[in-house]
Amino acid sequence: MRRTVILAAGIYFAIASTAFAASIKSQDVTFPSGSEMIAGYLAAPETAGQHPAILVLHPDGGLTDWVKEQARKLAGHGYVALAVDLYRGHVAFDPELEYNLAFRDMEAAIHYLIARPDVNKDRIGSIGWSVGGKWSLILAVNDPFLAACVSNYGPMPTDPADIQKIHAPVLGIYGADDLIIPKDDVETFDDAMTSAHKSFDMKIYRGAGHDFEDSSNKLGFREGITEDAWERTFAFLDQHLK
Repeated sequence: MRRTVILAAGIYFAIASTAFAASIKSQDVTFPSGSEMIAGYLAAPETAGQHPAILVLHPDGGLTDWVKEQARKLAGHGYVALAVDLYRGHVAFDPELEYNLAFRDMEAAIHYLIARPDVNKDRIGSIGWSVGGKWSLILAVNDPFLAACVSNYGPMPTDPADIQKIHAPVLGIYGADDLIIPKDDVETFDDAMTSAHKSFDMKIYRGAGHDFEDSSNKLGFREGITEDAWERTFAFLDQHLK
């Protein structure tokens, strides 16, 4: 096994959902990160056997109900999805997390996933939105075993040395009207990934700004574009993790 197995505790409860492709179960979990215990939300298919897994990384608002919904959506598509609470219970916490602490928590969450009997430890990816998209890419830079990375309008690495370290295929989803992640920055990252011979799929949506996938963003939410983004995401994840 490529990692040390870490045991975890959680309270289980099963749900059957008609909103997703398959019946799923969900649970609140806690697991160790260093000497601390951190929390997360796990959603998984009810079907037997091993499944690929996804680390779900929340945007600036923290581990909200919307983030949990995204985890359930992934579970309904056949993935064991763990949304880790990088803000340690805070809501709308300062998104500038301490780097080493956040990375340690993400790695602890992956250890938790690979210790589960329903997870294929060689098929683990990450997905995030906004600052979570940034952390998804940071994980791709620093974890050579990550099998797929999705960043939804997350800041991109700019250091060529960091880009060279990315081994996982990456899907980047952005809005053309995003004032936080300008289109020019996305295209610069695309050029850098191409120059480094890295696998990078990219989609920039016209008429979409930052946080356009979040249904709680009443002014910026774009339902039709979000549906297309999810179709692209599932096609990408299925290609690399199933």
